[in-house]
Amino acid sequence: MIVLVTGAAGFIGFHLARKLINNGIDVIGFDNLNNYYDVKLKKDRIKILKNDAIKLKTKFYFFKGNLSYYNDLKIIFEKYRPNIIINLAAQAGVRFSIENPSSYIESNLVGFNNILECCRHYPINHLIYASSSSVYGGNTLLPFSEKHSVDHPVSLYAATKKSNELMAHSYSHLFNIPTTGLRFFTVYGPWGRPDMALYLFTKAILSNKPIKVFNHGKMIRDFTYIDDIIESIFLLMNIYPEKNNNFDTNKPDPSGSWAPYRILNIGNSEPIPLMKYINEIELSLDKKALIEYQDMQPGDVAITSADTSLLENLINYKPTTSVKKGVKIFVKWFRDYYCL
Repeated sequence: MIVLVTGAAGFIGFHLARKLINNGIDVIGFDNLNNYYDVKLKKDRIKILKNDAIKLKTKFYFFKGNLSYYNDLKIIFEKYRPNIIINLAAQAGVRFSIENPSSYIESNLVGFNNILECCRHYPINHLIYASSSSVYGGNTLLPFSEKHSVDHPVSLYAATKKSNELMAHSYSHLFNIPTTGLRFFTVYGPWGRPDMALYLFTKAILSNKPIKVFNHGKMIRDFTYIDDIIESIFLLMNIYPEKNNNFDTNKPDPSGSWAPYRILNIGNSEPIPLMKYINEIELSLDKKALIEYQDMQPGDVAITSADTSLLENLINYKPTTSVKKGVKIFVKWFRDYYCL
């Protein structure tokens, strides 16, 4: 088996590539190493992957390239013929999408289309790609289910992720490509991105600076620890979506299809108030936060909550890491990495 992981220098991509390497699976890592955040953090992740591969005598190839350049991907598909593609490369961030919409179109739409085209011309076993809980947008029916409508995104980032799901369906239908879209719910953990709340809050508290808390703290999130995300993807890799010959086109279920296509939520299924999350950070740091309460940010939502029954039935695994445990592990990593 050869697995191509796009976004391998990113937060989730790094952890997934490391899991694969540690299980003796050959990995091709692909990333553009852009400067959306500290490039040193990305390079340090790749260094760990290379060292792990050497120690375990597993093959890890890293390529710096851009998803929006078709030939960057084509070269890899032609030479290595990966069996499984896991696309975790994307321009992330709801708020950044308001200020820099073109970067989301280029990476999340043009880039994803290039992946689909490569999967079309170089047959694969399974394409797994990152979607997001943000696709639920204006929906307020909780918990969020894959069977719910996601036709009212409230940010361009969410709209690009919804578009990825639609694009994947068309390729599954036209070219019989097995595709699985994963709607991630607020992933956190060590080696996380500097623009994520946990990283921002931890850094600010340690620096005696105030943290910005939006919607005056009245936020609830389905915080999901990184290891639970990775284990779920790992178990899904060889469970390919199949055609549903009983699919009812009069009452179409958005989570499935007559094509080899499916959509799955990955969340902890235990929504936590933001203020409780902040309290766990304070406890782990043994230091109180200075808080600046602010209005809700454009493109954001007040509550997320995942129904993960479809995922659990498929892989017989349920994310269970508590916020208390996950935050503590992150804080230890943060202190160690920055020598604080």
